[in-house]
Amino acid sequence: MQPRVKQIASISVGDFFDRHGAELQMKLASARHGFDRVIGEPAPNRPGLALAGFFSYFAKKRIQVLGNSEMSYLKKLIPPMRSERFARMCERDIPAIVISRGGKLSPDLDEIAARHGIPVFSTELVTMNFLNAATLKLEAEFAPTTTLHGCMVDLRGIGVLIMGKSGSGKSETAIGLLERGASLVADDMVRLRWANGELTASAPELSRGYIEIRGIGIVNVANLFGLASIRPEKRLDLVVRLIPHVDLNEVDRVGIQQQTFEVLGQEVAMVEIPVAAGRDTARMVAIAALQQQLRRLGYNMADEFNERLMKHMQGGGH
Repeated sequence: MQPRVKQIASISVGDFFDRHGAELQMKLASARHGFDRVIGEPAPNRPGLALAGFFSYFAKKRIQVLGNSEMSYLKKLIPPMRSERFARMCERDIPAIVISRGGKLSPDLDEIAARHGIPVFSTELVTMNFLNAATLKLEAEFAPTTTLHGCMVDLRGIGVLIMGKSGSGKSETAIGLLERGASLVADDMVRLRWANGELTASAPELSRGYIEIRGIGIVNVANLFGLASIRPEKRLDLVVRLIPHVDLNEVDRVGIQQQTFEVLGQEVAMVEIPVAAGRDTARMVAIAALQQQLRRLGYNMADEFNERLMKHMQGGGH
């Protein structure tokens, strides 16, 4: 059964401001109205052409950002034309206006925005910095997400998702990795998001920092291993599937062919590790993670062995 994929079509101005306003240094510069307006596209827009009177292809579903260029242009227009151009933009039901570098609208433009119920914000960030940061935030909000059952850890910079049937030892393996210096990202329910060219894993807010161990119960990881043992999110680099030891014959013993696991349309490297009583599964996962790190650096141990074997066979060795 394929995991369910979620993707939002819009986000309200109020939600965007509440979640990201502080980091984007946004301050409300108008009355608190229009917070229910929706942002329909994951990128802000600079409305220079619209203010010049060209509204074809105007990105009205986006936050409109006024930088130094737009503000200087508006100041040079005669008041009636300035009001007419600004009003035509506001009539297109834009979600919100953000003015960079701590700028403010003139009283006549402020009144037009208020008449149309459009919230106006000010940010101390320079225009390009705000555009870049806001784009990343919006892309993350609009990104497709899914939830997988497993345990996600950060082991020496490698994001490892441990999967397997119930009772296969996912959480116990994660504890073993935490003892080796890993950090816990999520236990049981792992949220995955494809945004900004990366698959990123995180935990639901309620369960963040906790892990369930059969026979013991819920454990607060920070209390046992310190604050450094928790990471709010991590890029997914490797999927490890824990399988019963009876399926040992189905496991690739050489590793020449890299297995993959599909998440949100992206292929992620995968290894299968048999589990059995007395076997140090955490150590096996740690080795798999280090091997994946070497592969990312361009070194493949399986290919090296295969090349050595071929040379040996060509040389008539036994």
